Amino acid sequence: MAAGTRTPHVAILPSPGMGHLIPLAELAKRLVFHHGFAATFITFSDFPSPAQDAFLNSLPPGLSSLSLPPVPLDDLPADARIETRLCHVVARSVPRLRDILATLKVTTPLAAYVIDVFGGDTLCIAKELGVPHYMYCTTNFTALSLLFYVPTLHRTTSCEYRDLAEPVVLPGCAPIRGEDLLDPMKDRTNEAYTWLLHIAERSREAEGILVNSFVEMEPVASRILMENEPGRPSLWPVGPLIRAGSNDGDENCSKCLEWLDRQPSGSVLFVSFGSGGTLSMEQLREVAFGLEMSGIQFLWVVRCPSDTEAYGAFFGDKGAEDPLSYLPEGFLERTKGSGLVVRFWAPQVEVLSNGSTGGFLTHCGWNSTLESVVHGVPMIAWPLYAEQRMNAVMLSESVKVAMRPEVGKDGVVRREEISRVVKELMEGEGGKAARDRMAELREAAARALTEEGSSYKALSEVAGKWKAGIAV
Repeated sequence: MAAGTRTPHVAILPSPGMGHLIPLAELAKRLVFHHGFAATFITFSDFPSPAQDAFLNSLPPGLSSLSLPPVPLDDLPADARIETRLCHVVARSVPRLRDILATLKVTTPLAAYVIDVFGGDTLCIAKELGVPHYMYCTTNFTALSLLFYVPTLHRTTSCEYRDLAEPVVLPGCAPIRGEDLLDPMKDRTNEAYTWLLHIAERSREAEGILVNSFVEMEPVASRILMENEPGRPSLWPVGPLIRAGSNDGDENCSKCLEWLDRQPSGSVLFVSFGSGGTLSMEQLREVAFGLEMSGIQFLWVVRCPSDTEAYGAFFGDKGAEDPLSYLPEGFLERTKGSGLVVRFWAPQVEVLSNGSTGGFLTHCGWNSTLESVVHGVPMIAWPLYAEQRMNAVMLSESVKVAMRPEVGKDGVVRREEISRVVKELMEGEGGKAARDRMAELREAAARALTEEGSSYKALSEVAGKWKAGIAV
């Protein structure tokens, strides 16, 4: 943006991965289209992603992007967790980021600097430059509550969290078993856990935290966290901020929607484990047999399996393997009349908004969860990594819009259980109750974003604070 312009500007640092970029982009669009800002995304080039490049190239007027140069990561162990890699990339990019923010401060009325949860090590730059610095929590109040509580839990607990005799009780949240806590908490000796503690401390250094949730979805947890507490940033619920659509002419888009349009209302179960989630080879086959056994119509987005990590597609599908080749022999032929299987990707927002879609088997990523809520589709909660198990607990036990299958002692959900929970969601009393509750939540979500809604008012308050801090 040219020097001398009077449009207030926001610099935004999303950590790598579409799961963080998309909600931050939706926040930026709100700031640009509703509150008169311009926004610049500062992205990382360490994990090349055609999907991210295409997304950034399609940003509307008022939003721009620039890229940080890659940093060396060859000193990290080959088995370093994704959280560890992300944190190292952010920390090692601080010098170059300082140059970029300093330039923006000179050339624009820089009203604020916004990070996601992984960007805490860069807040020092905004402090040096005197720029208001905020965090955007791309998940929910439940995850944020745990983030604030982790240092205390660390000091008061010596065993591995999975061995805790009692669930962890967070204010206003359903009790959470040790095995359902954040993924980096699985092993206290892993570097990812050390980084989590670091992130928790850094999160308190933000001047404020915007949360992609809304009061009606987490009424007690949001009220408690929004109460002023010394040493904790102010919080504003501004969600649900989701994509309006895929804006993609991919062949799968037309194929999926044409097929859905031929199905009866509310008859189809949409099955997708997100842009990063992967199943083991054994679990993939069990899902196939379970869907077949259920007799329910389904639309399934299949990715190549991974027996080593549940986030194997986090930075995009690699290689030229055909995921359909991993399905049980004869499966596609036997389910030709009741199901549609697509490779890698489907237009999720359009699928969830289609009248034929009656249920969503999901990994419980927060973007997918909010998309399901906004379109009123009840869920089967099948978490894979990150905070997804905590989301599953909230959705099934507190919000009561999801059903959760029982996992076997070997960590695999068997076909009989899959068939049972699918039929219950789509045809049973449990599914009807979840559908009714979801209809209420859908209305509340829509109200929150109207001009008189709680989330709209919260973002307006923040935008007003940022504008007041610069000479416009």
